[in-house]
Amino acid sequence: MEILAFGVQADEKRLIEHAFQGHHEIRCLDVFLNEDTAPIAAGYEVICTSVNCDLGHRVLQTLAAGGTHMVAQRSTGFNNIDLKVAERLAMTVARVSYYSPYSVAEFAWTLAMAVNRRIVRASTRTRDFDFRLDGLMGRDMHGRTAGVLGTGKIGEAFARIAHGFGMRLLGWDIAENPACMQLGMKYVPKEQLLAEADLVSLHVPLMPETRRLIDAAALKAMKDDAILVNSSRGGLIDTAALVAELREGRFTGVGLDVYEAEAGLFFLDKSLEAIEDDTLARLVTFPNVLVTSHQAYYTVDAVGQIIETTVKNVLDYKAGRRSENVLVPRT
Repeated sequence: MEILAFGVQADEKRLIEHAFQGHHEIRCLDVFLNEDTAPIAAGYEVICTSVNCDLGHRVLQTLAAGGTHMVAQRSTGFNNIDLKVAERLAMTVARVSYYSPYSVAEFAWTLAMAVNRRIVRASTRTRDFDFRLDGLMGRDMHGRTAGVLGTGKIGEAFARIAHGFGMRLLGWDIAENPACMQLGMKYVPKEQLLAEADLVSLHVPLMPETRRLIDAAALKAMKDDAILVNSSRGGLIDTAALVAELREGRFTGVGLDVYEAEAGLFFLDKSLEAIEDDTLARLVTFPNVLVTSHQAYYTVDAVGQIIETTVKNVLDYKAGRRSENVLVPRT
């Protein structure tokens, strides 16, 4: 059986092809799955997708009509897949329910420290042989308060790093994590966390209940000199409201690895095109904002685990086995 993989980055291709060697042939494409590219999958029983692929009802119908019976998603998130339509079309869907939480937690801290210590501005200056320190003053994290929204595996890893810095820990989640509590984390209402935290980091999944969790009211509740980091899902933040607050001169720094309208932008080279997204275009102009292209997960360790699990999901599908990674079972 030959599998078709969409949205494969150059660094991933070799790892994916090596992982499937001896099991199934795989064809890797750098284009993302959408309504225009879905016909390419005709004749492929299994396709492999990334989080920025479009698996809405029209795409799924095209896939089903072309003979696709299984979608193997190379991510934990699956908000890009219409699961009800997939079930109606008798299409099996599986994801990667777990991979290295350290990749994302460490990158979230990379963003936090980069905006705190003005690393991008400093690097740009020194490349021009400008060695002044004006405007580069940061602050110690030791003794300050870290607010962690979402204390699962990634949130816990983030909290452990914060604990290493000697920070006070506040947490918010539907369930308390005992490991976080052992670090001294105190669980509080979201409003209290936002009001007291010097650093707010988001580690919750994107669901209807969490969409725009950080809205205009939440942003106004935060300290004027707080740092906000989002390495989870772009839809957790109302970006237009964030831009409005930044225009008022608020926040020491904002680090974003995700953006609510990133589909069709992130993972692609748009450097020679006019960006039609006015919100994103405005966002990247703020000197205290750092935007990266959804790369928090992108380590050899995490990507290796993602690919390994994806191979297992395909083998389980062919063998008729079901695992915790299956979102829509085979019928």
